[in-house]
Order: sequence, then C-alpha cells, then structure tokens
Amino acid sequence: MELVAVIMAGGVGARFWPKSRAEEPKQLLNLFSERSMIQNTVDRIKGIIKNENIYIVTNKIQKPKIAEQLTEIPTENIIEEPFGKNTAAAIGLASVIVDSKHKDAVTVVLPADHLINDIEEFQSVIKEAVEFAYIKKYLVTIGINPTRPDTGYGYIQIDESGNDKLQKVLRFAEKPNLDTAKRFLESGDFFWNSGMFIWRTDVILNEIKTYILDLHEGLQAIAKAIGKDEYDEVLTNVYGQLKSVSIDYGIMENSKIVGLTKGKFDWSDVGSWDAVYHLLEKDENENATKGETYFGNTTGTYVNSESKFTAVVGVKDLLVINTADATLVCHRDYAQDVKLIVDYLKMNKKEELL
Repeated sequence: MELVAVIMAGGVGARFWPKSRAEEPKQLLNLFSERSMIQNTVDRIKGIIKNENIYIVTNKIQKPKIAEQLTEIPTENIIEEPFGKNTAAAIGLASVIVDSKHKDAVTVVLPADHLINDIEEFQSVIKEAVEFAYIKKYLVTIGINPTRPDTGYGYIQIDESGNDKLQKVLRFAEKPNLDTAKRFLESGDFFWNSGMFIWRTDVILNEIKTYILDLHEGLQAIAKAIGKDEYDEVLTNVYGQLKSVSIDYGIMENSKIVGLTKGKFDWSDVGSWDAVYHLLEKDENENATKGETYFGNTTGTYVNSESKFTAVVGVKDLLVINTADATLVCHRDYAQDVKLIVDYLKMNKKEELL
C-alpha cells in the first residue's frame, strides 16, 4: 500500500478580502504563525506521508506562489486545473494522476486552509482511517464533534449502533439554520463535516463511474493523455465540458460505502475573519491584533494591519483589515458578507483589488 495526500488549494478565500487575493488567497496567508495555512497543512502530514507522495490541486495563477512556499514538494506534483469545476472534478483529476503512478494507493484528501494544532492526535486518526479505507474499501470521512450549534458548517448524521471507531453515515446535511443546528447538537448523532476524506484510489474512481458517469468518461480521456504531448489540450477540452459538482453532493450523499471516523482533535475551517478573531489570544478587553494597533475604549475587536499603524476608538465587535491598497471595516456579525465585496469588485471590473 502506498499512502498519498491530495491537498485542495484552488479556492479564492473571498471572505478574507482584502488580504486574500487571486494570486495569494487565504491558504497562502500567515494568519496564525510564520507559516502559511498550506505550509501548516503539509507540516501536519510529515512523518506519515512522503514529500514525493504529496499532491496539490490548484490553478495556474496560484501555482507559482504554492511552489515557492512548498519547495519540498516536487513541482510536477502541483496539479493545475484549467477551470474551477468544484471538488468532484478536482479530486477525480488528482485520482487519475495518482493512479497512473501508484496502483495500490490510499489517498488522504485534505483542504489546504484548516487549523489543527494537535498534530499527534490528527495523525493517529488519519492512520486509523487509512486502515479502514484500505481493508474495508470504505470512503472514510472525518467528523468533528460539534461544540456549539454552528450554522457555518455542514453536518453528518451517523448510526452509532455499529463499530465505535467507524460509524456508518446515514446522511449529509447542508449548513442549517440556528434552530436546526440546535436540534443536531441535542441529538448527539450529528458531526461537523470536516471536508477531509480517506479512500483507496481505485474505490473512489469506481464510485465516480457509478454516480457521475460524465465525469468518469472525462477522466478516462485525461488518463489516456497523461505523459503525452496532447495532455494539456485534452485536459482543457475535457474540463470545459464538465459540470460543477461537489464531492459531497455527487458521491458521498449517494454512495453506500461511506463511513465516519471521529476526529478527536481541535479543528477549525477558519471560514471568516471572525473565526480568526475567536482563535487568537486577546487582551483584557477581548481585543486581538496583528500589527501595531492602538485600542481606545474598544472591546471585542480584531485589527489586522501589518502595513500601517491603526487606531480604533470607542467601538466594539469590529473587524478592521488593512492592506496597502484597501481597508475593510466590518461588524463581526457580518463577517460572512465580506464575500459580497469580492462580487461587487468583479461586477465593476476592479481587477486591481481582486
């Protein structure tokens, strides 16, 4: 068995504007340490997966910065998608490339932009999930025990009557409203969907054949072109015709062989600037900062301003994010709406701010 990692790193991180830009999105930012989010992701799997077995799925714009940050990863392992077609296509593309090199592989699929500090426990869960995936041929996902009725996460319901270490998944639930999230929490059999998956490469490709036939046919054409001069042309033509489908919707919600392993480690998908605020150390007035900041009669506020001195006076519960060319001032309750700014900038063709 060959153990391989596929790290999903093609997102734009719209909720992290103005720091997150097309060429340097959220996963390439240093939000919590001197290392970027994607560097921390690679660091977490060192010791269990060899550098030459780590693959990154991204796009042409982000590839140079990723290669610059991850010098230990072979450049040919940084896979370019010609278009963003959601996670099913990205995972499918990585799977046929991995399958062309390793015929007996188990793939660990990881988002590039999550925060996990308990590396020892994380690696222990991954190793356990790998065994289930390889021996039982399950599609294994890692569920996180919910600590609050959060409406920003998807949920997974499990059947707890089975194996304590690998539960059968009953259903996936989209991000709920608050009342539904409270019911999920009270029931005790719902877990947060971490977006981390472990499976045999041959098994996920077979499930794609079963449930997303047009993607399977496209992947077959791509697989035949791997290593040949026509690869780029075939990839572009095939990708241009694919439907945009998530791996959750296309495969995980339909497959009969999905199991869940509980992730007993700290975890956050760091989905907004407000999430960053909650994860940082704060002063006696519940303020947090990155950069030189003056807080005057201010509470519950986060300032990220490495480019300039910032003063905030007489306010509470704000997010203030400075870059050289833009400033965001947002109430923490509206952190999810930052992505609307990116939509506005696109609509008004302000490419210099994207």
